[in-house]
Amino acid sequence: MATPVTIYGPPLSTAVSRVLATLIEKDVPFRLIPIDLSKGEQKKPEYLKIQPFGQVPAFKDESITLFESRAICRYICDKYADKGNRSLYGTDILSKANIDQWVETDGQTFGPPSGDLVHDLLFSSVPVDEALIKKNVDKLAKVLDIYEQKLGQTRFLAGDEFSFADLSHLPNGDYLVNSTDKGYLFTSRKNVNRWWTEISNRESWKKVLEMRKNA
Repeated sequence: MATPVTIYGPPLSTAVSRVLATLIEKDVPFRLIPIDLSKGEQKKPEYLKIQPFGQVPAFKDESITLFESRAICRYICDKYADKGNRSLYGTDILSKANIDQWVETDGQTFGPPSGDLVHDLLFSSVPVDEALIKKNVDKLAKVLDIYEQKLGQTRFLAGDEFSFADLSHLPNGDYLVNSTDKGYLFTSRKNVNRWWTEISNRESWKKVLEMRKNA
């Protein structure tokens, strides 16, 4: 029996939940080791050996360690290509490149304003800066306007099959849609709303949400 891979971090973390959803989609056995950020467990010397920046997630697969969520997910998809959802990260060079460009869009264009909104509206310990909130809402709206056009042409971001490009958007999107008053940014756009409804109802994501509830 193969040794399960290990993921370190709380399911409430957007980065950790991205990796969890990928592991579930790929049907890869794993064990989750919670890291209590409020107690500073991510700064302990033994943890810094596998995550030098003292953040989450960290990941181990036998002797291999990784620490950036999208890199971890790509590794899982490539190493376990024949398991679970085989098309999650594409099946040829072109499909992988197409998926990658949307994953990079998530990380560099969708992620910054959506991540800032999630942090400021749900997790920040300081008063909300309404001007900054508006700035990030406006940024995200412009991004989703482009998504609206793209999703009018294809069912999903990288084509007509669900892929890691879509999955990568789930963590921030879920918090915004279901835990803030900014969900209209998704639901008011016909194609984005259709896409969001479909990807957020994946069984893999429902299992991640259940893990969050039980954390």
